[in-house]
Amino acid sequence: MSRFVKADDVRHEMFDWGEIGWRCTPDTTGSTHLVVMDVAIEPGKGHEFHRHPEQDEVILVISGQIEQWLERDRAVLGPGDSAYLDAGAVHASFNIGPETARLQVMIGPAMPGGAGYDLEDVSEQEPWASLRANASDGERGGHVS
Repeated sequence: MSRFVKADDVRHEMFDWGEIGWRCTPDTTGSTHLVVMDVAIEPGKGHEFHRHPEQDEVILVISGQIEQWLERDRAVLGPGDSAYLDAGAVHASFNIGPETARLQVMIGPAMPGGAGYDLEDVSEQEPWASLRANASDGERGGHVS
């Protein structure tokens, strides 16, 4: 069902690290291919290590600065930078700047029903539980971009 999505149509969900605005989901647009989210990550906060077992993802930084992890590698991303993640890739996003980081996140395909989003939290599993804490600046994951 093609449609316009106005700012007032976006459902917002709060987390301890920030907020997700659900822009395009199966239950709001009927999309079977895409989930699109407006994500805000507060300074010093982050979305811990996780994966989407059957969904590819694109993360586009709109404003702010994030430390983006992709498996054991990381890059500092700013406005206009993005990351592509294959289905099942472990990743995490941390706001390392002084302002709220704003991201546009696209995931596909949409999972049937609801928000269409499937997430597996791996933040308590090794090496993810200690990867970031054990990495020194300039050596995190062995790669800095």
